[in-house]
Amino acid sequence: MPNSKCRVLCVDDHRDTSEMLQMLLAEENYQVHTAATLAEACKMAAKNEYDLYVLDKRLPDGTGVELCQTLVTITPQVPCIFYTGDAYEIHRREALAAGAAAFVAKPDIEGLINAVHQLLSNSECATAT
Repeated sequence: MPNSKCRVLCVDDHRDTSEMLQMLLAEENYQVHTAATLAEACKMAAKNEYDLYVLDKRLPDGTGVELCQTLVTITPQVPCIFYTGDAYEIHRREALAAGAAAFVAKPDIEGLINAVHQLLSNSECATAT
């Protein structure tokens, strides 16, 4: 069993979604923090080390695309996954162009968990002993 859990920051302005993701990912043995705004997420990313970001596309103070671009600049080694209700192909292309490693449409929670596992499977936190 790893000494340190993989750390995930979930950014979604809907508290129920954040709480659900926190609970489900904690069951998968991830340490999960949540943020509701772009500003809060940037502050948390600057202060803490994360292994993965899960982003919604719509935030009260900006977009997930803007946040993804900022996070890729601040922590280029940390992948971003979009988990959003904006599920048209144009939204997927925008997210991937901003630097996202994966795009999962809500409410596909199984797809999100699979994407999280896939992106973190070879990370240092997952392979720590």
